Amino acid sequence: MKKIYSVITGTGCFVPTKRMTNNDFLSYEFYDTNGEKLPIPNEEIVRKFEEITTISERRYAEDDQVTSDLAVIAAQRAMEAAGIDKEELDYIIFAHNFGETLVDNNRMDILPTLSSRTKQKLGIANPFTVAYDILFGCPGWVQALIQADYYIRSGEAKKVLVIGADILSRISDPHDRDSMIYADGAGAAVLEPCESDVPVGVLGHNSRTDALNYAHLLHMGYSYNPKLAEKKDYYLKMNGRRLYQYALENVPSTIKAGLDKLNIGIEQVKKILIHQANGKMDEAILKRLFKLYNIDVVPDEVMPMTISWLGNSSVATIPTLLDMIVRGELDNHELAKGDTVVMASVGAGMNINSVVYRFP
Repeated sequence: MKKIYSVITGTGCFVPTKRMTNNDFLSYEFYDTNGEKLPIPNEEIVRKFEEITTISERRYAEDDQVTSDLAVIAAQRAMEAAGIDKEELDYIIFAHNFGETLVDNNRMDILPTLSSRTKQKLGIANPFTVAYDILFGCPGWVQALIQADYYIRSGEAKKVLVIGADILSRISDPHDRDSMIYADGAGAAVLEPCESDVPVGVLGHNSRTDALNYAHLLHMGYSYNPKLAEKKDYYLKMNGRRLYQYALENVPSTIKAGLDKLNIGIEQVKKILIHQANGKMDEAILKRLFKLYNIDVVPDEVMPMTISWLGNSSVATIPTLLDMIVRGELDNHELAKGDTVVMASVGAGMNINSVVYRFP
């Protein structure tokens, strides 16, 4: 018996052209949480940072670009790949965390919503193309994908555009060494219904929010530089050690729970597209996931990575990764009909989610 499934018919991303290498941080002044200048030479700070995260460079938006500008480019590419008319869209779901971040003002600007701004910039006249934002930390794009799946399988929608975009470079404290993790970017996908007698597209998903004990592992706070802190501007802050441990303890089990609900084993998964948060952390998560299946050796090339040269662009990392693979832009990584992939993310909230997807 045929059923309706949600399938991705087009993907797109925008990777800013402005490169920021680790050497660019050598002239920065880094402070600790007590407002004291770090006594460690920047050369050592940068070296240890790359060892821990695997990040050697990242991309920043140009000064004349705002978050919705990046989103528009990714959305256009996704709709072009899907071959759809923009006026046919039933929903635009825009995942982000910091609104329309400006180069000279890091105050959050979310009115009007970024989805409405993007709809306007795309020139969509259809009033029944419903546009709304979702704030769910770094897992926001995956969660928006989950919502789109519900709309399509319920018959509420035929075409949904799911966007993830953030400009983290403008809300990260230049005096906090953690700021070297963050990057800018946008990714998008178009979902449409597919009638099939075999499961395809979005097969299932799993989400959780561990707010009771972990809500503030990622939060907003003043600059570590006392002089800059006097301005009372808020910047992105994180408890890196506790966040790392939380992710290792909870992400693998969340992914496995999602697969178990579908009776799919890890050996049936072709690729695991995980949020590009920290290279070493992602590798540790993967090892722990396979260990849950009593597998000690992780298969080569099961987890594509872009963080070493793109950094952590929050909600944009997974759709960017997906688009690059689909377009054949990542060496040694490809996806074909029948391949099953897992898309999983962890981030502020603390939130974790995963989607199991099979290419039609």
